[in-house]
Amino acid sequence: MSVALLWVVSPTSEFSNGTVFLDSFRAVARCNNLIKKGQKKSRKFGSTNADSGYRSSRFSITNSMIATPAGEIALSSEQKVYDVVLKQAALVKRRIKKSNEDLEVKPDIVLPGTVTLLSEAYDRCREVCAEYAKTFYLGTLLMTPERRRAIWAMYVWCRRTDELVDGPNASHITPTALDRWEDRLDDIFSGRPFDMLDAALSDTVTRFPVDIQPFKDMIDGMRMDLWKSRYKNFDELYLYCYYVAGTVGLMSVPIMGIAPESQATTESVYNAALALGLANQLTNILRDVGEDARRGRVYLPQDELAQAGLSDEDIFAGKVTDKWRNFMKKQIARARKFFDDAESGVTELSAASRWPVWASLLLYRQILDEIEANDYNNFTRRAYVSKPKKILALPLAYAKSLVPPSSKPSSTLVKT
Repeated sequence: MSVALLWVVSPTSEFSNGTVFLDSFRAVARCNNLIKKGQKKSRKFGSTNADSGYRSSRFSITNSMIATPAGEIALSSEQKVYDVVLKQAALVKRRIKKSNEDLEVKPDIVLPGTVTLLSEAYDRCREVCAEYAKTFYLGTLLMTPERRRAIWAMYVWCRRTDELVDGPNASHITPTALDRWEDRLDDIFSGRPFDMLDAALSDTVTRFPVDIQPFKDMIDGMRMDLWKSRYKNFDELYLYCYYVAGTVGLMSVPIMGIAPESQATTESVYNAALALGLANQLTNILRDVGEDARRGRVYLPQDELAQAGLSDEDIFAGKVTDKWRNFMKKQIARARKFFDDAESGVTELSAASRWPVWASLLLYRQILDEIEANDYNNFTRRAYVSKPKKILALPLAYAKSLVPPSSKPSSTLVKT
């Protein structure tokens, strides 16, 4: 299943064959060639701000409890994810408290086993981003040099991770291979990068208050794809969407930055990032129903299918019926609610980061419109936003990016 790398606006061609690194750890030179192999469904980078609406600082833990058949109390997926949100927000708060100065530019370092400088590593990430996420890449040029380089490095890592289970060599990936990839992630955060692309991310995580947990959670999402092809309810699907898309929001917020004048809480910023990530991933799922079914996968809540009088067999048959239309209307409404929850917070980001996020939100939300225009036939017709519509959306996204953040605290956006 394609992961929504939230900030990437162009939902078309992708790249990256990261699987060979796990088993053979070949030379850096070959890494640069392998990065261009494979075609991939796009993910979307994204993160926004403000009170997401579905959970925020007003999050009700009581409402998140689930009673198990044995009478035990278990946390819902939303509460599990929110616990991660609180951890990320606290990390950012500590960094802001420690220093309000601009990020310091560190000297280039020599990569392991090569004479290539760190600046060249970032440049390689830039090339990958420019080639496979063209619209988003243009948006990153509005950021400060340090922020744009960091986003490029993060984009490359997420793409490589996605390709492990969704790329041309996905059939050869095992849980052990993902364990090795996670070990390699630990090395990145410990300042022991293996190759050029790892080195760029390793430097990034020393410059920004980026925590390792969302990265590990994304790998858990890849593990889930190895063994799980059905989701019995939305709680299960929510956790999967967090793993493969919401995590990118948590990774991105510290790099995108919060506007200094914003009165939003740090937690609300992360909640909005989650909302956009979940919305984009749910949109991916609804767009790709037919494609996933041909791979034997159904990323739809089984209980809600049953309530609509549908089953996996109906999906595999690929017939658009009134039952299917009614079911899809409800699924689309849910995705739109997450987009709405995220929208109110985009303005809380730093000024130079808003445009690509607005573009991501506006363009990806239009995919839902296209599903409707196709009469809910997401079995044999792939919904996509045409180039003219993309072009029209970009000026609107830019205009929205000029709206300043909230300057007065409210009941939902309170400075902490």
